[in-house]
Amino acid sequence: MVNLETPVRRSAEWPADLLDPDSPGTTWQPVPFTHFVVKMHSRCNLACDYCYLYEMGDESWRSSAKTMSTAVVDRTAARIGEHVRAHGQERVQLIVHGGEPLLAGPALITRMAEAVRREVPASTHVSFGVQTNGLLLNDRMLDALHALDFRVGVSVDGGELANDRHRRFADGRGSHAAVTEAVARLRDPSRPGLFGGLLCVIDVANDPVEVYESLLTHAPPMLDFVLPHGNWTSPPPLREEGSSRTPYGDWIVRAFDRWYDAPRQETRVKLFEDLLSLVLGGHTRSEQVGIGPATTVTIDTDGGIEQVDTIKSAYDGAASTGLSVLTDPLDAALRHPAVVARQIGIEGLSPTCRSCAIRDVCGGGFFIHRYRAGSGFLNPTVYCPDMKRVIAHVRTRVAQDLASAPPSG
Repeated sequence: MVNLETPVRRSAEWPADLLDPDSPGTTWQPVPFTHFVVKMHSRCNLACDYCYLYEMGDESWRSSAKTMSTAVVDRTAARIGEHVRAHGQERVQLIVHGGEPLLAGPALITRMAEAVRREVPASTHVSFGVQTNGLLLNDRMLDALHALDFRVGVSVDGGELANDRHRRFADGRGSHAAVTEAVARLRDPSRPGLFGGLLCVIDVANDPVEVYESLLTHAPPMLDFVLPHGNWTSPPPLREEGSSRTPYGDWIVRAFDRWYDAPRQETRVKLFEDLLSLVLGGHTRSEQVGIGPATTVTIDTDGGIEQVDTIKSAYDGAASTGLSVLTDPLDAALRHPAVVARQIGIEGLSPTCRSCAIRDVCGGGFFIHRYRAGSGFLNPTVYCPDMKRVIAHVRTRVAQDLASAPPSG
């Protein structure tokens, strides 16, 4: 039986009696990493007030290297190649991240991409992506990323009013105008396939339909909505313990209906597609919903091997594994207790979640949103009422459509 009840304050304090893949009779085996998040730069040129890196529980960015060195770049690529060969992987993804990753400059990003392509077998397809605030998407950067066959995701929270509530420069100026210009350059038809999509953090103060429609003006091939990071100890705005109110669920439902009811598909929305797949009995590799094994590993600017980066919102040092690409293979991280906890599915959920009717769709919610000081991550998501609201709504919409569909054959 898995035990996740020990209080979690540092990675080293995870309990030692999680499922061991080498134990007699165990049916669980580690799932290799398929998504490699590489932190090329640890600082940012915006000062978003909800940022999990600089405004929440973790302080490690203060002492981390600002830019990944060429030695760490090369070693990171070698460790990725080693991991891919060991597991015979056919497809993997590398995501250049930050801080603001484009602060690393096109030369270092090019070195990383070329080194990874050199280190992995020719039979392995590597897709490359970067998640950016867009401010450094000038023609030189765009040309370099296009030549490397990158997909560029841009973070923007809607129109000017919605975006500039939180996504501001250090002097208080909003970033919307600059980002809008950057996305226009990104969409230039001379660089086809470069635009990957948009990422929007939900703020219930913004109208969901207005936000969705403002994002559509950028003609994104895909967009995603993410909940603001918070937990039971540091709850997100309007999420009160014990309250049955569902402000985030209501917001998502309205956005979902606007997307779902459109006469034609205007864009893909990752969260909505994941929910539909799970409601219909399918699967997803999403970390927001579902109980599939987590397959993301993060490499920090100094070479530290870390868990999913957003876990830094919980407490100082939450992402650390004590491992480094300079000394350890990535396989070593697969046996870290916190990684195990995110790969063992139902066994890694709280008793409340294991017995819940929406368990297989919700999956306990995003792992990082389950944290409570003193009991670690063995809790339902802090967004539990909201998740129930959304999933019930999506199920109802799907059931209604299936019931009204003409018989096949």
